[in-house]
Amino acid sequence: MADELNPLRGRNPLRGRKKVLVVEDNYMNKMLVKEILTLNGYSVSEAKSGLEAIKLLSAGSSDERPDIILMDLHLPVMDGYTATRIIKADERNKGIPILALTASAMKGDEEKILGMGFDGYIAKPIDVKKLADIVADFLKGSGCRKSSGCKPGATSHR
Repeated sequence: MADELNPLRGRNPLRGRKKVLVVEDNYMNKMLVKEILTLNGYSVSEAKSGLEAIKLLSAGSSDERPDIILMDLHLPVMDGYTATRIIKADERNKGIPILALTASAMKGDEEKILGMGFDGYIAKPIDVKKLADIVADFLKGSGCRKSSGCKPGATSHR
């Protein structure tokens, strides 16, 4: 009887959910981002290093590819800058926006980050009220990307 009342009966509740890959080695930051995004309806996978992220992307089918990647810059094994360059060089990943997660929010850092291949960045500490909105904006294509001719300042989310 209870199964008959379940509105998700016979349907995959994860179908249609946008997928986010969070590449972060700090446990607390990773759990915070994962919790916020999960509560906002995203399917979240994680990697602890740039190399692990590349392996996940290489092994996955097109259905398993994330819709967006949130990448810490300072990671063990392979940093976020190097991982982003390698990910973007793969034709299968060109359409996936990559946002830097960084504590580097000084003047000039934004241009450097965008110049290294990131589509935008999210400053740490993470604003829990804005994170899901920033991700949603980039997924809808309304997030400002450097490739769309945005002016510096329009891509940062502090």
